[in-house]
Amino acid sequence: MKEILEQIGKLGIVPVVKIEDAKDALSLGKALIEGELPIAEITFRTAAAEDSIKVLTKELPELIVGAGTVLTIEQVKKAVAAGAKFIVSPGFNPKVVDYCLENEILITPGINNPTQIELALEKGLKVVKFFPAEVSGGLNLLKSMAAPFSEIKFIPTGGINQNNLCSYLAFNKVLACGGSWMVKSELISSGNFSEITRLTKEAVFTMLGFEFAHLGINEEDKDKAMITAQTFFNLFNLPLKEGSSSIFAGSSFEVLKSKYLGKFGHIAIKTNDIQRAISYFQRKKISVLSDTAKEKDGKLIAVYLDLDISGFALHLLQK
Repeated sequence: MKEILEQIGKLGIVPVVKIEDAKDALSLGKALIEGELPIAEITFRTAAAEDSIKVLTKELPELIVGAGTVLTIEQVKKAVAAGAKFIVSPGFNPKVVDYCLENEILITPGINNPTQIELALEKGLKVVKFFPAEVSGGLNLLKSMAAPFSEIKFIPTGGINQNNLCSYLAFNKVLACGGSWMVKSELISSGNFSEITRLTKEAVFTMLGFEFAHLGINEEDKDKAMITAQTFFNLFNLPLKEGSSSIFAGSSFEVLKSKYLGKFGHIAIKTNDIQRAISYFQRKKISVLSDTAKEKDGKLIAVYLDLDISGFALHLLQK
């Protein structure tokens, strides 16, 4: 169960899917994988849910498939038998929660008040669904409500979209966000899976927020580094800031005082969440160079990827 929660946290977004016909399940799953988001919560709001879960878990083992809108123990049994790796309920049903815990089934029940959070903690739950997020009071309510509870995290769902996604994910007690804007029922039923892929990629890259940070230039020694940095100052009036290993000219150019990674230097890219970015690259079979990792206050803030582009190493930075 812990492993699935960790994977959900690294992905950051859980597509909440209402599917009317199980024949569309495979195409939907492929669209999500192509869109860089290999996870789906198939809601038990239609008769096609059980068969859709069966198709996805059989044909696409790389996809993390869960069941949502689970209201009864019978639905839990059907979902798990079909291959669901996690259960999501809209509210806090003690009978459903107890059954899942007794049978070691991962469940994130819905809550929207402190009393329900206390019930979840009594059951030993570490993650709950905040639902319906926006109409219940949104991020402001979640922050106020979560303040006394340090041992639990939330998956806000309901009203989450492209515009408020990053605000929710920036809150350190949010494990991930659930949303349906990239998997709308009409897109599925009309067979517009290319649009689902586009919207899914858009959501993923909005979450990651990749931006160019600076260009790093390798020089052989301190004197040559200063000459190069001074050139940027003379040409563009970029202020110089010297550190122990490099000299910055403005914020866009870092001149290193000795050869480091990359034939010519490095390209630094900022991201909203470095851990989720690392997970994204790992899914693309690109690893990180762990010995280059830098931390601040116990949190990773920078690391190099094991990747070279035209003689430049890739340096990942936390915004």
